[in-house]
Amino acid sequence: MFKRFLGLEWKSFFRGSSVGLNLAMKIFRIIGICFFVFWLISMSFIAYFYVQEEMEQDPLKIISRFLIIGWVIDLVFKYMLQQIPTQNIKPFLTLNIPKRVVVNYTLIKTFLTPLSWFNSIFIVTFCGILAFNGYGFLGVFAWFVGLSSLFYLNNFLNLLFNDKENIAIGVGILLAGLFALNYYEVVPVLSYSETVFYSFYEKPYFALIPLLLFALLWKITFNYIRKGFYLDEGLEAKKEIGKTENIAFLNKYGAIGTFINNDIKMLKRNKVTKGVLIGSFMFLFYGLLMFANDLYSTPAWMMFMGLFVTGGFQFTFGQRVPAFDSAYYPLMMTQNVPYKEYLKAKWWLMNIVTAISIVIALFYAYFGWNVYFAFFAAGLYNIGVNSQFTLLSGAYNKNLIDLNAKEKRVGQKNTLTFKALLLAIPKMLLPMAVYGIMNYFFGISAAVISIAVLGLLGFVFREKIFDLIIKKYKTEKYSTLEAFKKD
Repeated sequence: MFKRFLGLEWKSFFRGSSVGLNLAMKIFRIIGICFFVFWLISMSFIAYFYVQEEMEQDPLKIISRFLIIGWVIDLVFKYMLQQIPTQNIKPFLTLNIPKRVVVNYTLIKTFLTPLSWFNSIFIVTFCGILAFNGYGFLGVFAWFVGLSSLFYLNNFLNLLFNDKENIAIGVGILLAGLFALNYYEVVPVLSYSETVFYSFYEKPYFALIPLLLFALLWKITFNYIRKGFYLDEGLEAKKEIGKTENIAFLNKYGAIGTFINNDIKMLKRNKVTKGVLIGSFMFLFYGLLMFANDLYSTPAWMMFMGLFVTGGFQFTFGQRVPAFDSAYYPLMMTQNVPYKEYLKAKWWLMNIVTAISIVIALFYAYFGWNVYFAFFAAGLYNIGVNSQFTLLSGAYNKNLIDLNAKEKRVGQKNTLTFKALLLAIPKMLLPMAVYGIMNYFFGISAAVISIAVLGLLGFVFREKIFDLIIKKYKTEKYSTLEAFKKD
């Protein structure tokens, strides 16, 4: 039966009108996967030989010491990115197939995604290096089994807590507190991690504990999914009592104010769009990576950081226009809806949030005013230029977003297209190049002014640019409608 399921998945990939796009994206995805596989294999060799030769310590103990951090990162990424494959198995519920088979297939399918098995590449390679260099085979095998069981547990935790935001937030606060206690040397979390993970090698029978825990969570997750595995109950869209909300002062701005009002309501009410707000807030702290690597302290990369810090909302919300409205977009296109006001409302909303981000990013002045000036210039460029390029890239985004589906916070489908990649040149590479060159020859003041001037020019000529964007949206209108209906 599982073989037939996989056969259906293979057939579904090669059917439909978007086969070419799917194939192209798969090729890019495979290239990316190969890169990460090569990188993980390389990291396993570096981790062993660097610790052994440079640090002159036991590589297994040192890796075990930091595995708790890897486990937490793996859990966070799976919670944010890993999809729950309920849509593809809905048709099987009307067929004469035992539900236990379908549920087990659903659980197994979560282990086949690259996000699930990437960590195994590092673990398997590292275990091979350990065995080759004289570590006991039984201990290494037990360490592999125990560690793999704990990492794959995250798949079940993701399924169990996917729609329980309060629990996820509570766990996040708890983990942050533990790492803070470790940082201030109140609780030696890393020492406990070394003790626990190294015990799988030192005392192989301890590896049975995570293995039994894996089996227990499989059973719990199986029962949890099986309980709600009905088209008319567990997998249907949740219905809530409607509420009327209105931000009164926006009404005086006519159609633009109405559209902004609707977008604010959407952002407040839905899990997917709430994730956009959370993601935008997290982008504000992206610049802190700059202080962990000397590479990011260069002017060009400082601009790169600034574009993300101040433009998080643009990148997470703007490039999904009109995908967020895909549920009623066909209906809207039959009404007398002015395209310009519709897009301008998105543009103003993005720029308001960008302006707020520029103000909040003022805390980066603590690390030096040159840092904040770079971020300030990046914010102006986002307002004047990137906001319009982001809207333009949305014209090529034909992936439906079902706001009622039980999906992940960061989105539901890949919004990356070749045209979107081309638009990344003026969005990212141009300001980085201008800022870096101007800073090198004329200093930081000239660099900031040059980026600000580009942003100002984009703002001044926005009407002309909007006419071009609207023309492109109208050109793509019918292909977009067709894609939304087919999805």
